[in-house]
Amino acid sequence: MEHISYIALGSNIGDRFEYLRKAVMALRDHTHISVLATSSIYETDPVGYVDQACFLNMVVKVVTSLSPFALLAAAMDIEKQFGRKREVHWGPRTLDLDILLYNHENIETEQLIIPHPRMLERAFVLIPLFEIDESLIIPSVQRPLRSYVEQLSDQGVRIWKSREAVAELFMPSGKEGG
Repeated sequence: MEHISYIALGSNIGDRFEYLRKAVMALRDHTHISVLATSSIYETDPVGYVDQACFLNMVVKVVTSLSPFALLAAAMDIEKQFGRKREVHWGPRTLDLDILLYNHENIETEQLIIPHPRMLERAFVLIPLFEIDESLIIPSVQRPLRSYVEQLSDQGVRIWKSREAVAELFMPSGKEGG
């Protein structure tokens, strides 16, 4: 069975762009995951722990045959492959992958909460997610994503590389679904 999921990616250590690029390629190369679409890349101010460098953030839309827990394991493996260390809560990281949505499911376990519990508070997640799919409905609240995006104030989110440029670099033949 095929499932649609949206995954947020972020990096603020080292070659941030290269970490994002390699993570998207790792997702794309996974046997049970296909990347359907990529957002623009945004440079964003840190949230929570602010004494750190700016992040590059983006969102990808994937189709997968993996369960949400197997997808989480794959995401954590990719983070680990690129040197992710969990030392400071919301602290600097080479790579961060968060599952935002998985189909229209609501999941709440100790290991995984979907929709991502803080996604609706974060412009650096909502803006690229909205860029990929303006018609999304957030399952936990049955409210359109658009209504959250329209309420955003400037939260330090600046376009860094356009969606078209990202698609050319990250997607085979520059093609992506929508």
